[in-house]
Amino acid sequence: MSQSWAFWAFLSAVFAALTAIFGKVGVAGVNSDLATLIRTVVIFLVLIGIVTATGQWQSPSSISAKTWVFLGLSGIATGGSWIAYYRALKIGDAARVAPIDKLSIVMVAIFAAIFLGEKLSLGAWAGVAMIGAGAVMVAVF
Repeated sequence: MSQSWAFWAFLSAVFAALTAIFGKVGVAGVNSDLATLIRTVVIFLVLIGIVTATGQWQSPSSISAKTWVFLGLSGIATGGSWIAYYRALKIGDAARVAPIDKLSIVMVAIFAAIFLGEKLSLGAWAGVAMIGAGAVMVAVF
């Protein structure tokens, strides 16, 4: 099970939920951008430990230019997401901010279909629509 995408996706959801709760408490006493920086430094240090402990270092020159570009763009998008998320947590309720943040699920489905050519069934699109509607309902009502 630990090699299953579903296991890791579920673990991601658990950590994302904890991120909202811990972040809301942590951002209360500091500027949201500084909170994002602190979070980023912690992630950086933890990942250095993981990559070192598991021996996953590789020469930067062995990584393709395409990989560098897309990981760089992903990093920029992640940074933008984190900055916006912590600013939203600073001024809003975690129980309302997190569902709107999860509209990313809807956006991923749309972007994956447009840019990656992924195909979702009609039932899957109905589920995506329900996720979107549910996120809005939780945040608004």
